[in-house]
Amino acid sequence: MSADERDGFPEVMRAIWEARPHELLVVAGRVVGRFAGGGDARVLLPDYRQAVLVAADGDATAIANTAAGRAFASQRAVWDDAGIFYLPLTVQGDRIGVLGVPLPGEGPPDRLDEVADVLARALRLADGGTDLYRRIRRRSRLTVAAEMQWDLLPASAFEAAEIAFAGRLEPAYAVWGDHFDWAASANGFTLSVTNGMGTGTEAAALTHLAVSALRNARRSGDGIAEQATLADQSVYGRYRGELHVSTLLLDFDYATGRVRTIDAGSPRIYRLRGTSARQIGFDAQLPLGMFGDTRYTVEEFAVEPGDRLVVVSDGVHTARSPSTGEEFGGTRLPGALRDTRLQAAPEAVGTVIREYVDFYEGGEPSDDAVVVCVDWTGRGVTGGA
Repeated sequence: MSADERDGFPEVMRAIWEARPHELLVVAGRVVGRFAGGGDARVLLPDYRQAVLVAADGDATAIANTAAGRAFASQRAVWDDAGIFYLPLTVQGDRIGVLGVPLPGEGPPDRLDEVADVLARALRLADGGTDLYRRIRRRSRLTVAAEMQWDLLPASAFEAAEIAFAGRLEPAYAVWGDHFDWAASANGFTLSVTNGMGTGTEAAALTHLAVSALRNARRSGDGIAEQATLADQSVYGRYRGELHVSTLLLDFDYATGRVRTIDAGSPRIYRLRGTSARQIGFDAQLPLGMFGDTRYTVEEFAVEPGDRLVVVSDGVHTARSPSTGEEFGGTRLPGALRDTRLQAAPEAVGTVIREYVDFYEGGEPSDDAVVVCVDWTGRGVTGGA
């Protein structure tokens, strides 16, 4: 009998992978607890706003200033005073949640980190086969428009050797037409930030059509110019120019650090290099769906290792202070970006979102918003603008 068999590691792996989607939390809690020699383990999932971590029974733990929250934010294992050992559950940068394991001894058993890695992947797969995890994560009812947008979203974070990405929507429970989408390949990373006109389900349906058209072209092997053209034609064919979609498309080349881009509307991109945060400007092109026959021109710029790019929708950069009338995109947004300099991409997005919400001084934002962050490490020599 091998050492693994004696300590029960294969049994834990088998139980996790064989559990039915809606039973995974219970099964994992039981077998992980037995493997660690303590009571049942618990999985905590972040709510849609990423303010609290929620257990299956609805018990919520704040992310700020708690051991579980520190494990989630720092992506490191953390002990609490009650002898609970918290491990992050993460898949390629996407933060699934936290595993809390009661430990009666002085330290965790060997390979507990591997158990957490496998459990995170199993949870990601299980999420597609049950509504349980989405029910746990919502602290209030989503609007129908928000339900549409969250179902359309890819993972909210991603990491590779060359790049780290994170994105957030606000208000999480009532977002309308703002959206982000991304896809990674062996050679690069494609990102779109989209803002559909209007409010409610009309804006969500408009954005859904545009994003689906962009994906259709991308998955057929087309570049960003062809993606924009198909989305332009699709939106115009449905709305005949009455409604349109603002979109910023970015296509990163891992080998060179060159970024191909199309600026078709209102999202803005800022580059943080060192302590400097400045907007990158492009030739403005028509939003998708305005005329249906627009020819989109690709521009290029370069990123260097250590660069941070932050893209925000117009709901962020045009937000106005209720007391002074100042635009958030004036001095507050560049200041918030500089404050993120030492943070990982998911924390950086959270910092900008918090600054944006605080900017309204307790009031409700007048528009929905999307913030995405891209950190570039790269693999080749860069050059150019």
